[in-house]
Amino acid sequence: MNTKGKLLLFPTLLGENHFAEVLPAKTIENIRATKYFVVENERTARRFISSLKSNFPIPELKLWLLDKHDEHADFSEAFSVLESGENVGLLSEAGCPAIADPGNNIVATAHQKNIQVVPFVGPSSILLALMASGFNGQNFHFHGYLPKDKAALHAKLKSIENDSKKNKTAQLFIETPYRNNQMVEEIISACLPQTLLCVAADITTETEEIFTASLAHWKKNKRDFHKRPALFLLQA
Repeated sequence: MNTKGKLLLFPTLLGENHFAEVLPAKTIENIRATKYFVVENERTARRFISSLKSNFPIPELKLWLLDKHDEHADFSEAFSVLESGENVGLLSEAGCPAIADPGNNIVATAHQKNIQVVPFVGPSSILLALMASGFNGQNFHFHGYLPKDKAALHAKLKSIENDSKKNKTAQLFIETPYRNNQMVEEIISACLPQTLLCVAADITTETEEIFTASLAHWKKNKRDFHKRPALFLLQA
């Protein structure tokens, strides 16, 4: 009989909206019932868990910090808790854990230790943007951040445009929000006028904006995405 705890993968909000608008009741219920968490930011994690009315006093929660720059961080204490039979939640800072976010190494270790991994439903900006783009959801590639150097960026944009055209692939990437408008200009400059661009900003919030058009259209019709969390999707 397996008496080990479970590693619970908890999505969280993408923006400043109410949790009940985007999180299923089962996800909320299980976050409330969890006392141990691995998180990216302790302050925002405690605030989020508190907003859900945790079953435990917030000071009694045990949180371990997940450093995205340290792949070899020691989570032996968290795994000792799991081995003892208690559940541990892996909580993303925004969206789904381990998807364009750190945490996959903890999940991999859980599998190695024969600890059950349970993913919970919640918002994923990548999937929501792809769903709403009109692009190929059967064949897509997420690149994360593209190079900052202008020459390298243009070369990368041409490369992913060519891959999209050759393999009918939707190409997804992100940028630092204060550089969003500049990224649109760089895409227009580097790629062909008939190539399609979708920008999905402020997903799931009241200011959500998801728009797909040719680069020729984007060149003539400017939109402001400055400092707004956004995904860029390209399809040739």
